[in-house]
Amino acid sequence: MTRHLTIYFAGAISGGRADVAHYRNVVDALAADGYRVLAGAVASEDVTAHGEALDPRAIFTRDLGWLAEADVIVAEVSVPSTGVGYEIAAARYRFGIPVVALYRAGHTKRCSAMIGGDAEIELIEYDDAPEMLVRLRSKLAKYVADGRGLRACQTSTPA
Repeated sequence: MTRHLTIYFAGAISGGRADVAHYRNVVDALAADGYRVLAGAVASEDVTAHGEALDPRAIFTRDLGWLAEADVIVAEVSVPSTGVGYEIAAARYRFGIPVVALYRAGHTKRCSAMIGGDAEIELIEYDDAPEMLVRLRSKLAKYVADGRGLRACQTSTPA
């Protein structure tokens, strides 16, 4: 039996507050498509550049728990963030879940080589948010969530 994907959405908090409306738009669009989106503070208008008013260990534990629940991570990487880098690495190497990274070309000099150079990260470079959403939806459509988590849709018939 299939179910909708659970997406962990990551984006810069300390340096990314100018993008919170953009983060919120992406999260809202994915939720409207029927995805379960775990976004926490990143898409909250109430969180400042100082972050949440929670103990760092509580945030760490909560966010790793959300990553463990996720089928895929969608990470907005246009604003450099140590936390987002950590989340991407944890998703890839601790939990084995796929990563789709969103990068606005020209937002910084270039996308981090650790993101752009990882062939296992699906990178969407964009200038136009509506076009990025079309491309993101296309990438997400190739995944099917089942009771064991995420697996790529197979285009061939199993033997």
